[in-house]
Amino acid sequence: MAKQAPQSDPVQDAPRVSAPQHAAAGLPAVGHSLRMATEQMGARRTLATLRKVNQPDGFDCPGCAWPEPGKTHAAEFCENGAKAVAEEATERRITAAFFAEHSVEQLADRSGYWLGQQGRLTEPMLLDEGATHYVPVSWDRAFDIVAEELGALESPDGAAFYTSGRTSNEAAFAYQLFARRLGTNNLPDCSNMCHESSGSALVETLGVGKGSVSLKDLYQADLIIVAGQNPGTNHPRMLSALERAKRAGAKIVSVNPLPEAGLERFKNPQNARGLVGHGTKLTDLFLQIRLGGDLALFRALNQLILRADAVDHGFIAEHCLGFEEFAAEAEATDREAVLAATGLPYEQIEELARLVLASQKIIVCWAMGLTQHKHAVPTIREVVNFLLLRGNVGRPGAGVCPVRGHSNVQGDRTMGIFERPSTAFLDALGREFDFEPPRHHGLDSVDTIRAMRDGRVKVFFAMGGNFVAATPDTEVTEAAMRRCRLTVHVSTKLNRSHVVTGARALILPTLGRTDRDVTPAGAQFVSVEDSMGMVHSSRGGLRPPAPGLLSEVAIVSRLARTALGPQDGVPWEDFARDYDTVRDRIARVVPGFDDFNEKVRRPGGFALPHGPRDSRTFPTATGKANFTVNPLTAPEVPAGRLLLQTLRSHDQYNTTIYGLDDRYRGISGGRRVVMVNPQDAAELGLTEGSYVDLVSEWRDGVKRRAPHFQVVHYPVARGGAAAYYPETNVLVPLDSTADISNTPTSKAVVIRFEPDSGLAANGS
Repeated sequence: MAKQAPQSDPVQDAPRVSAPQHAAAGLPAVGHSLRMATEQMGARRTLATLRKVNQPDGFDCPGCAWPEPGKTHAAEFCENGAKAVAEEATERRITAAFFAEHSVEQLADRSGYWLGQQGRLTEPMLLDEGATHYVPVSWDRAFDIVAEELGALESPDGAAFYTSGRTSNEAAFAYQLFARRLGTNNLPDCSNMCHESSGSALVETLGVGKGSVSLKDLYQADLIIVAGQNPGTNHPRMLSALERAKRAGAKIVSVNPLPEAGLERFKNPQNARGLVGHGTKLTDLFLQIRLGGDLALFRALNQLILRADAVDHGFIAEHCLGFEEFAAEAEATDREAVLAATGLPYEQIEELARLVLASQKIIVCWAMGLTQHKHAVPTIREVVNFLLLRGNVGRPGAGVCPVRGHSNVQGDRTMGIFERPSTAFLDALGREFDFEPPRHHGLDSVDTIRAMRDGRVKVFFAMGGNFVAATPDTEVTEAAMRRCRLTVHVSTKLNRSHVVTGARALILPTLGRTDRDVTPAGAQFVSVEDSMGMVHSSRGGLRPPAPGLLSEVAIVSRLARTALGPQDGVPWEDFARDYDTVRDRIARVVPGFDDFNEKVRRPGGFALPHGPRDSRTFPTATGKANFTVNPLTAPEVPAGRLLLQTLRSHDQYNTTIYGLDDRYRGISGGRRVVMVNPQDAAELGLTEGSYVDLVSEWRDGVKRRAPHFQVVHYPVARGGAAAYYPETNVLVPLDSTADISNTPTSKAVVIRFEPDSGLAANGS
């Protein structure tokens, strides 16, 4: 039987600390998965639901975007996938009685963990202007309210339409169409906070803002470099692919400021060796790099490759531009600057270079450790330089692998969720629906916060996600949200964004991935795109948590009809009734989706075209793969300060907190900890177990404070520190963003330590 939701917030004032672990998964992962799943779903529902995760006739995991293998295992999910499914498929319910009992002010004093543990939302709720409590509202009245507020705007650009990566392709396509029919390109999304830097760099250099490898490529690689990524927590199924590559002979190098258990050793719970044996050692070489030192590392590798003349001259001559300028810059790289930026012994860099020179097929994987720095885009461009030098793009076993974090974040962008759409996309959309889409650029996530703060955006509509917890500069973001006339959230679960509201607020509950979706046309399914460009179907099988819940497609379609009026020519009613009609339109607008309805019904789905991978054609501005010149730079940290990176615990996925433990790092019972290298701690007078306030420093002089953090001596790279988000998002200045991509610099926050000022009531 499932456990009841907690009545009170757990006290997080005394986290327990033990030694970090050196292996991931195994029996403990199985045990934790089943315990959390049964607490939320009960035993019978757990077994019925988990056996359908990531299966051809089941639903796509609402967690990460790692692809499924061609032949799926009976248990094709990881520990954090099981937690994500349990959160959504929980038997706990939030009804109108809950909101009658708790005022918005009271809910705002609760932690994000407590809010999320209360269960599934079951009916539309309205917080009217001046009210203290949410009250039930009909779907028709809810849509009328949104239409009224949109109609009162001076310009359609007074609204912003945010998207979470969980949104299906069909819902995303309908959503961006609605926004553009309304007249705006204000389509910020969660990618703006994570892999926007990857897309910016890859479009410029290769012409496609996505990874160029498949699972088969990983299995065939000679060398896999995993930089700025912790797959053991954030993409655990990736460990199975790395294990298979390792057993096929690949070398694996991990580059990270922290040692992570998942990259040290993997105990695969799908075989006896992992359950009762020692598992598989994954990392051959660990480079414990300083925060922000990755550009310098890859620059040094490129210099060594050039000096060895281990360059694929034929590939470069036929397919690349800019080599001479790049080579001149790389040859002039200063060794001392590299050592200062990376914190690595030069012998380690040379050791990695020897592995590179001994390998014909190389893949570089990365995540937020590279993308959330001011110089993130130049860093990723330097990674591309590294791969182009030896022809490691567009051949089996080689390429770029930015590992996306959320299940359909890549698909949403493919469907047009982008504030800066291409002319080709807008032309195709306009032809298909006989209108002129807006051509001016819209607002990304950071610019949306600025616009709300300045009163230029008055209606904020979120398709999933937890915007105020995912974004930087928490106090600024929450104040900006409260300046809106209306805030609307399409959600499955309660979160912080529902209690930081505009003058009016709506919560619109929706079906989740695990829920059965039946319309008058029959059972429906949706589709998603994984991190490697595979598109496949997803169909839930559970009875929805309440009668009358609408899918995301239905919510968008009914709202669009209400807001745009009966004269609008888009067949919104058909879209809501039969998702095949949406897919037919996608097929005529989005390249690679021809015969969409036929191909998506194939077991395993289909791969989207990728010119650099498929034919070594590069749809860049030059028509070639572009080498780039990237000045060697790294974060500068004043004396007496450390550089903070925000990260996830193992009991967390993005902003969703499943529990209060971080098992692999040896931390349990609380999240307000700051991990500091023991040598740095000694120099700063930070004793283990003491409590401090973290205060960030930025050029605006504003004192941003995260109070009451327990100091944990931990083997992080010298000069750095680590703490969990969203608790530390308050420290990230809104205007501290990556050049070009405008992604918040959450991996490079200069902090100082001040005496403990105590813990707030909600643990924040």
